[in-house]
Amino acid sequence: MLKVVIVEDDFRIAQVQEQFLQKIEGVELAGKALNAKEALDILAREQVDLLLLDIYIPDELGTDLLAKVKRLYPAIDVIMITAANEKHMLETALQYGVKDYLLKPVTMEKFIESIARYKKKKQMLSEHSEVNQSLIDQYFGNEKEEDARQNDLPPGVDRFTLSKVKEIMADQKGGISIVGMAEKMGASRTTARRYLEYLVSINFCKADYDYGIIGRPERKYFLIK
Repeated sequence: MLKVVIVEDDFRIAQVQEQFLQKIEGVELAGKALNAKEALDILAREQVDLLLLDIYIPDELGTDLLAKVKRLYPAIDVIMITAANEKHMLETALQYGVKDYLLKPVTMEKFIESIARYKKKKQMLSEHSEVNQSLIDQYFGNEKEEDARQNDLPPGVDRFTLSKVKEIMADQKGGISIVGMAEKMGASRTTARRYLEYLVSINFCKADYDYGIIGRPERKYFLIK
C-alpha cells in the first residue's frame, strides 16, 4: 500500500486530489497539510512513501520544505503539483530529485497517469535485487515507441481508461482474467477484452491459458516485467 500526503493550502484543491487518489488502487491517504509545519508534523508520525507538494504554501516555499524533507526523510519521494511556472522553481525541484512536476490545473487523467507511473517504477525496483541496462532504460523512461502508440489509439480505446487498466494490471501478481478485469473496471467483458488485447499488442502484458483443475482453460493476462 502506497501512503501519500497532500500538501496544499487550498482545501478545495486538496479535496479534489484526495478524490483522484481514491480512484487509484493500492494508494492510501496518510494525511493532508495546509502548510509546511503541518506537513512535517504528519511526516514525523506517519510512515510515508510519497508527498504531493505545492510550492506556494503560507509559511514557506514548497521548494524550501522539499529541501528539509530530503534531508530529514531521504526515502520519501516527492511529486510537485503547483502553479509555479518559473524555470528556477523547476530547476530547484529537479535538483532535489522530484519524481514529477505537474502544473495546475491538473486533469484527473494527468494526475492518475503520474501516480501510476511512479507506482510502476517503485514496484519495478522493489522486485529486483540487481539491475540490468534494460531495466534501467525502462525506469528512466525510454518508452518513446509506447508513447507514440498511445497518441494513435485504436477505436474504442481511450487514454484514461487505458491508464486505469494499466494500473490494475500492475497490481496483479498472478495475472488476471477477462472476467476479473471487467469487475475491477466496472465494465463489460467485451470492453475488458478489448483493452487487455490492446495491451498484449503493445507488449505491455502477455496472455496465457490457465488450465486449472477442471473445466475449460481460462485466458489470463500477465504484466510483462
